[in-house]
Amino acid sequence: MSKKATEFQRKAMSRMYRGKEIFKPLNTGWIDENVACVREWVANIFFYRKGDTTIMIDAGYNYDRLAEKMNWLGIDPHSIRHILITHQDTDHVGAVEADSPGLFQNAKLYISAIENRYLTGEVRRRVIYRLYKLPQVTINNEKVLLHDGEVFDIDGIRIECFLVPGHTWGHMVYLVDGKYLFTGDTLWFGADGGYSFISSLAEDNKLAVKSLALLEKKLRKRGLHPLFITGHTGWTDNMEFAFAHKNELCSPFKKRAHDPNALYDAYDESDDTEENSKSGYLKGVGR
Repeated sequence: MSKKATEFQRKAMSRMYRGKEIFKPLNTGWIDENVACVREWVANIFFYRKGDTTIMIDAGYNYDRLAEKMNWLGIDPHSIRHILITHQDTDHVGAVEADSPGLFQNAKLYISAIENRYLTGEVRRRVIYRLYKLPQVTINNEKVLLHDGEVFDIDGIRIECFLVPGHTWGHMVYLVDGKYLFTGDTLWFGADGGYSFISSLAEDNKLAVKSLALLEKKLRKRGLHPLFITGHTGWTDNMEFAFAHKNELCSPFKKRAHDPNALYDAYDESDDTEENSKSGYLKGVGR
């Protein structure tokens, strides 16, 4: 299923979103000395390195060049033993689905207990304003089921979970070592700041907006100002920029809030090269 879905997105969504100023993925490289990313067309997957341990955040598409690009970063796929999953959409779990090449078959997955209900078939993922039902995702890896507010440790790496439902019912974001917030598909950065993610792909847009406001409230109450690292539109260390339009939705076919700096066709990876991946840290937005 993941290979078919990957090919569908590469072809059909490329045509659908071409010129819409929507996707602004980071190219493959390092954000800083701890966080790296791989670009898979419009999506980014991330790696957090601390000491001898590297954990992975999301598993991208069923993507033929993943091992190659990880090698650009000096990361061995077989060294990955822990993968944090924000949600179960194919562009975030394709590399661990049952029909994938099995690069990470020995890795333990961390996913919210609510999100796992998609994987068991208890609920089905719906998109296009809940009109279209997606096929069930199958993943055979060992799973650790997580809950809102849970804190756990992986080899001295502190991970805190925040449930942010709306895009999916069990979408989780992860605060790593108090500094890096991996937001998956909760935030979308336009030219003028952050919005609730793409409206046509949400289970419940009203819930998504409410959840995003609650996330901001929790962070501010605790005095946390992390790097906000998104799945499709780069990163920022500017909290005001990240939540600038938290009560508004990103609509893919209205250019009012889009970013003219976004790629014309983000499925074109011609500028994502090994040379560029080693040419310095990746720049943030809203700085």
